[in-house]
Amino acid sequence: MAKVSIENIRKQFGAAVAVSDFSLEIAEGELVAFLGPSGCGKTTTLRMIAGFIAPTAGRIRIGETDVTRLPVHKRDTGMVFQRYALFPHMTVAENVAFGLEMHKIPKADRDGKIRRVLDMVRMSELRDRYPRQLSGGQQQRVAIARALAIEPKVFLLDEPLSNLDAKLRVEVREEIHALQRRLGLTTVFVTHDQEEALAIADRMAIMHDGIVQQVGTPDTLYERPANLFVADFLGKMNVFKGRGADNVFQTEAGQRIAAQGGSGATHLGVRPERVSLREQPSGGNALAGVVESSLYLGSILEVRVQLEGGDRMVSQVANGGARQAQPAPGARVYACFEPDDCVSFTQ
Repeated sequence: MAKVSIENIRKQFGAAVAVSDFSLEIAEGELVAFLGPSGCGKTTTLRMIAGFIAPTAGRIRIGETDVTRLPVHKRDTGMVFQRYALFPHMTVAENVAFGLEMHKIPKADRDGKIRRVLDMVRMSELRDRYPRQLSGGQQQRVAIARALAIEPKVFLLDEPLSNLDAKLRVEVREEIHALQRRLGLTTVFVTHDQEEALAIADRMAIMHDGIVQQVGTPDTLYERPANLFVADFLGKMNVFKGRGADNVFQTEAGQRIAAQGGSGATHLGVRPERVSLREQPSGGNALAGVVESSLYLGSILEVRVQLEGGDRMVSQVANGGARQAQPAPGARVYACFEPDDCVSFTQ
């Protein structure tokens, strides 16, 4: 394994800027997720690390080696593609062997490496099958085995779970995470799925329009997003427009909300799960309103409240089953939350 240093890389396709001034240090053994909507530049950045795309400017180092202009096969990276890229005419074992052949691993050493990585991804018994005989999850495991067989210094995954159904996504995600931890692999994981990134990343880099919006641990980015884009992309958030001063935020609709700091803030955010609905005022903030609707989402209940003055809030609470009555539309409630639950934004 090795650290990855990305220094002010930029990529332009004609006049269009796909990635702008991206810098990031990825430590040995760290798993960093690039997260953002389609077209934000995350896959382009990954492909520059892998060597499939040359940056317009900037430098990339793996360990102490400048790999900016090195070809793919000299970078010591293993990559798993979104569509797996398995050869249909080759068996599982032959697909894994292909990467070893390309890296000129002696034939005498290949069989042992193939056995080891197929054991690792629980595919040994299917080594003689062809991709068409495998499920999506099994094909993904083969792609992972092929990438790991060459013992890369850096493991790169480009939306590896996007073609799997919801249940299988979770299973394969957990397997990838466990493998990464066990092997201590420096890993870059590209996804547009916030839950995936939150579940496995040591740190996340949120991207939008080719620009890194914020880098940090999952809890830091979720609890203290740097701007409205990060707040909105990484989960739901109630957002009020207005003006903050002296630990009070006044919304455009006239609500006064106690919030720590935030002088000069133009927007205030509160996560829905931090908002409790009560019949009487409670806590640092208690905003009166009327229930508009109650949405059953399985593990949570999502309640929408029309506040006095016109603002709206959403509250999310854990599903308590028969013990928990769902607020009926038209019920008068107080949306309660603490000043510490508020996040101020100037953009």
